[in-house]
Amino acid sequence: MAKLDQIDIAILEALQQEGRMTNVALAKQVGLSTTPCLERVRSLEEAGVIAGYSARLSAEQLGLGLTVFIEVAMERTSEAAFEAFRVAVLDIPEIQECFMVAGGFDYLLKIRVPDMASYRVFLGKVLSGIPGIRVTHSYTVMEEVKESSALSLGHLGAKLE
Repeated sequence: MAKLDQIDIAILEALQQEGRMTNVALAKQVGLSTTPCLERVRSLEEAGVIAGYSARLSAEQLGLGLTVFIEVAMERTSEAAFEAFRVAVLDIPEIQECFMVAGGFDYLLKIRVPDMASYRVFLGKVLSGIPGIRVTHSYTVMEEVKESSALSLGHLGAKLE
């Protein structure tokens, strides 16, 4: 884990809220002059703490209003089966997130599609085309209560005290 101080944490928190913030505004917010602030941001980028920048898009406004979580259990739990599954899901744009998990199934997928008809096509033609899947269980999202890509950094500040 990278060694961070309070200013680094403040920079990370600010950039999580507004990734397009100018260096001048960021420096002012964290109490630095612009050059040291820019140097710290570059250092955080080079260390891989800041992995990149992106725009948050509205799935609803882009016609991807249905979110579904899918539990996937594999026929075999071999390294070859896991690798084949991993390679297959990387090329499926509807799959927004995929996690290998411990427990009663092997993978948890988060997909976004326009509607239920599109989801049926996804299940019947896309997901069923991935070799090695034994069974799936789907959970359709009725209401999005919270969605965030921001990481909680509170534990970092507590280590500094």
